[in-house]
Amino acid sequence: MKHSPHLAQLIEALRALPGVGPKTAQRMAFHLLQDGRPGARALASALDEALESVVRCRRCRMLTETELCSICAAAQREAALLCAVESPADVVAIEASGSYRGRYFVLMGHLSPLDGIGPEQLGVRELESILDEGGVRELILATNSTVEGEATAHFLSELAARRGIRASRIAHGVPVGGELEYVDGGTLAHALAGRQSL
Repeated sequence: MKHSPHLAQLIEALRALPGVGPKTAQRMAFHLLQDGRPGARALASALDEALESVVRCRRCRMLTETELCSICAAAQREAALLCAVESPADVVAIEASGSYRGRYFVLMGHLSPLDGIGPEQLGVRELESILDEGGVRELILATNSTVEGEATAHFLSELAARRGIRASRIAHGVPVGGELEYVDGGTLAHALAGRQSL
């Protein structure tokens, strides 16, 4: 069955969300138009307002509604530590751990030459400006443990090394509470390669 133009447009727009395929997008559209019209209006309004008011922090590129995000504006954060992450969601995850008190730089992606994503798209010039200010002693590389994430971490470690700044990589391996028999081979290999003395 062919959908009406506006319904087809809504379905296609919903497919822009990560992990949403054609069937899920159709199900969501039907729900919003059939039983969820008040929720749909609230969603449309919230999305419109967010698009108008949410911008990138001028220092770390985190999503915010002010010139500086709350982390960059906080004087008590440790300015000597800078953690490079791929997305704003990574900042949220690290902050939820409560174990890091430094600052961040959000790359908004990872190096991927096949997709046309190079250093310019990741804001490397802005990162270099921060590193050149002289206050950062350690650049923590918290990119994903993928081929692209590892390549990005290597590239950024070289930027830090050229400036005499220590670069460290977050640990990868067996999760806390995990059982070895259920851990995949790649994760175990990382865990064994990164083992530490006790």
